[in-house]
Amino acid sequence: MSKKINLALQILPSVPSEQVYAVVDEAIAVIQASGVKYRVCPFETVMEGTYEELMEVVQKAQEVCFKAGASQLLVYIKMQIRKDEDVTMEEKTGKYDSI
Repeated sequence: MSKKINLALQILPSVPSEQVYAVVDEAIAVIQASGVKYRVCPFETVMEGTYEELMEVVQKAQEVCFKAGASQLLVYIKMQIRKDEDVTMEEKTGKYDSI
């Protein structure tokens, strides 16, 4: 699967409520360091890349949440995949971006 896809990732760590944002920030740092195109949104982070590279980012994001103290994770993933062409964030939201 070498075509680009879009993947939305939401991780809800099981930690005391005052630590939730700090643990989620660790997962976002993994995404930022990965080099994939991404957009942080209030409820999830959307990424663009190949299936293989994005699933690797998803795995690393989960691992870092456990290292940051989470005892359990609820992980929600949504993907848009096309058979013969790339999927881009730009095609869906580009008209809404500020110039």
